[in-house]
Amino acid sequence: MIWQLTSYWTSLVTSVIFGLLLQLPLAQLSIVTQPNFVLLMADDLGIGDVGCYGNDTIRTPNIDRLARGGVKLTQHIAAAPLCTPSRAAFLTGRYPIRSGMASSNRYRALQWNAGSGGLPANETTFARLLQQQGYTTGLIGKWHQGVNCESFNDHCHHPLNHGFDYFYGMPFTLLNNCQENKPPELDVALQAKLWLYSQIIIVAVITLTTGKLTGLISIRWKIIACFTLVGCLFFISWYSSYGFVQHWNCILMRNHDVTEQPMRLERTASLMLKEAVSFIKRNRYGPFLLFVSFLHVHTPLFTTAKFLGKSHHGLYGDNVEEMDWMVGKILDSLDKEGLENHTFIYFASDHGGHLEAQDGSAQLGGWNGIYKGGKGMGGWEGGIRVPGVFRWPGVLPAGTVVDEPTSLMDIYPTVVHLAGGILPQDRVIDGRNLMPLLQGRTQRSEHEFLFHYCGSYLHAVRWHQKDSGAIWKAHYVTPNFHPLGAGACYGKGICPCFGEGVTHHEPPLLFDLSRDPSEAKPLSADTEPLFDTVIERIGRAIEEHRRTLTPVPEQLSLYNVVWKPWLQPCCGTFPFCWCDKEGDSTQNL
Repeated sequence: MIWQLTSYWTSLVTSVIFGLLLQLPLAQLSIVTQPNFVLLMADDLGIGDVGCYGNDTIRTPNIDRLARGGVKLTQHIAAAPLCTPSRAAFLTGRYPIRSGMASSNRYRALQWNAGSGGLPANETTFARLLQQQGYTTGLIGKWHQGVNCESFNDHCHHPLNHGFDYFYGMPFTLLNNCQENKPPELDVALQAKLWLYSQIIIVAVITLTTGKLTGLISIRWKIIACFTLVGCLFFISWYSSYGFVQHWNCILMRNHDVTEQPMRLERTASLMLKEAVSFIKRNRYGPFLLFVSFLHVHTPLFTTAKFLGKSHHGLYGDNVEEMDWMVGKILDSLDKEGLENHTFIYFASDHGGHLEAQDGSAQLGGWNGIYKGGKGMGGWEGGIRVPGVFRWPGVLPAGTVVDEPTSLMDIYPTVVHLAGGILPQDRVIDGRNLMPLLQGRTQRSEHEFLFHYCGSYLHAVRWHQKDSGAIWKAHYVTPNFHPLGAGACYGKGICPCFGEGVTHHEPPLLFDLSRDPSEAKPLSADTEPLFDTVIERIGRAIEEHRRTLTPVPEQLSLYNVVWKPWLQPCCGTFPFCWCDKEGDSTQNL
């Protein structure tokens, strides 16, 4: 009798709960059942390079397909204009300056796998929070958040120590140095100085030795020996680091193991795609989070033969179109596994296109559309406004465009919310949950102010004046373009954040982006009646923001970014770091 009553009540409760779930809107039902997440991030892609953002000469049918089936953001903003700090903000939902991933020197991104800087262990990524909700988490592709702290295998900054269950890809980032016969890209100025000093000392040693042997110069052999030793040290410093950049930085890892050193670029795209598709297949019963961090479209723009010469924009266009094809293959794998309606998909770039990337007259960097500036510029729109596309069939309305200010940092609270997690309460989270905006339940972004840093220097601030709809932007510091009026810092490789390469504005340059998105005509007190009011309000916001900042160790200090041999990931016995564990494991996809 008791068993019958228990069975009856169990059946009744189950029926009621099931009935209630069926009455829920699809959005709420999907949230209850925990969606999968596929986060796709391009590297250095300009907002003007994508079809759904107005480009009609580069073919991006798969990214465009995402936009048609979901929501497109037109004011999606990176928290930094360079890889390392932007991705740190994306992973943590916090401005890079809060985690120490913003630099006060000219090294604004990690320079070596064997540096000691990186995403601090006390930062909590969205991957970590999703692990706690029962998700299997994976990262395929670029990391660029550091590897080791004190030894070659402590892996304190490694993805597996930041919430990812599986990692396959580059712990660093692509560089020209990763490909033969390309001009060096890493710290070119310092390389040149070390080589120059080495040559000067070598010439001095030869001259002194010749003078000593011929009796023309009276000098002790000990002094010549000292010069020789110093010259050897300079040469070793130059050659042991920069002479082996391809071996030290251009490597692939699977979890904690180095699998290619150096990596073979001709098959990297196939390997990355194979790993992404395999991860989806292995975890098709979910829930899972997959972060695909493309190596495309960073220089050297290595592109497989299938796509070479196929675009109207040279090697850069070919590389964009290959990345779009990879996006399509990932979407196809979701469809094949029947996961399309159960997966929240996001596509973005880490920052704007690299205008200064050129090879003679050929442009190797992206196009940022109507927006001024590009990669490395902390204030101008071209460096920080990026594509932002979401798709979740049945939950997010198809073909929707949102013109409100949003941030890459918003992915953090959005993903955690959908997974049923709780945001950390012991720190400031700068991102905002996007679901009400994406679903059309609210028409206004929760962001009132967004702060635009260049390294650790505040260059500009955006104020979303919600009652009027105006979007004001004040520039306190701007880079000095070279040549004058060129729109970028050609000849420097990237614009600086401070020093003689920037101009400080007092009063600040003010634009209303809702009327002048290209930032072509700065306003003044004479042309804008609200000028003083707007500048004063933004000034108060800066003071309030700075009161929320607390001192933290700088991860991109000179000590943390310099190459340290004892931290070098190595497949073999250092310095003999060579291996190829992939063999011919690639396959046509």
